[in-house]
Amino acid sequence: MRQALAEREASQLLRRSVTLEQYSGRVLRVAGNSYLNFSGNDYLGLATDPEVLNAYAEGAAAYGGGSSGSPLVTGQHQVHQQLSDTLCDWLGFEQVLLFSSGFAANQTMLQTLAQKGDTLLLDKLSHASLIDGALHSDAQLKRFAHNSLSALLAALNDASQPLVVTEGVFSMDGDSPDLNAMLSLCRQYQAPLLLDDAHGLGVSGPEGKGTAAAQGIVSGDLFCTMANFGKALGLGGAFVGGSKTVIDYLTQFGRHYIYSTALSPALCAAVIKSILLCRGQSWRRDKLHSNIARFRALAADLPLLASQSAIQGLVLGDSVRALNMSAQLKQAGIWLSAIRPPTVPKGSARLRITLSAQHTEQDIQLLVQQLRQLV
Repeated sequence: MRQALAEREASQLLRRSVTLEQYSGRVLRVAGNSYLNFSGNDYLGLATDPEVLNAYAEGAAAYGGGSSGSPLVTGQHQVHQQLSDTLCDWLGFEQVLLFSSGFAANQTMLQTLAQKGDTLLLDKLSHASLIDGALHSDAQLKRFAHNSLSALLAALNDASQPLVVTEGVFSMDGDSPDLNAMLSLCRQYQAPLLLDDAHGLGVSGPEGKGTAAAQGIVSGDLFCTMANFGKALGLGGAFVGGSKTVIDYLTQFGRHYIYSTALSPALCAAVIKSILLCRGQSWRRDKLHSNIARFRALAADLPLLASQSAIQGLVLGDSVRALNMSAQLKQAGIWLSAIRPPTVPKGSARLRITLSAQHTEQDIQLLVQQLRQLV
């Protein structure tokens, strides 16, 4: 273990946790210093919204802080059902299942739904939770070139009983697949399409319904969808949504669901409030997309990845360079973490810039000015 840690440190790949003293959305405080935050996933600024925080406190007073058990024993509370009903009403699913994290939800989705004899076809840049879920399933795993329809077609031709898995917004590159074209291919081969929309929920589509809705696809066209509450909704936990048959099957055979303590009831009360604000306050999405357009316009001369989402990647290649630039930005009062392998492929270390509805025009101007000087 010591040898592995030493090798990772020598390669400039050792991760170290940072303890925040205070988080207030666009600004965070670390070791007595305040920084503009361009590394968080609180896209709509809901994590510190007073109405959400009040709902959290009232939920704790009404239901208690913890659920006290797994959902099939004593952990399912009235507010869990209220959250499930809220999600179905918002997103159009017949039924949903709640999980403690997006990682657990993705593991359950792939490990449980993919059977022996099936082939899971995953986009090359799929999240680690999807890769691990596929590796621990009884199905064969094959990966196709990122967002490539021709590569997917070739994989479908070679696959036995294929299931196709992709993301609505890819967490490191910030781009999206053509879901309509993928769905058309899947129908030709009778392959279910499974979607991880962690970074699309709340941000894209009418009322923030997500990437599929933004592309004109109704939830019933997909086999199932995973998304979480820790990104645009500003809280924690996750869900898988789909038909009653799919969700009933996951309830009976999904080990992460069966054997894990249910979500905190207080958290569920806060998520319900966050969803209501997300649906009803379209100005949050309008401001976010305005900030994205402003950043892209100001940073047009920088070597950014092609992304129209809140995730903007500035690939630097070398891990040492990425770390050095991150450190220099901190000196200018900007918190922007370096992302290195194995989170991203070797040779593609980067600064992963994330934008929020809370950022001001001046914040974005300062960021671009500092990036331009460093690049």
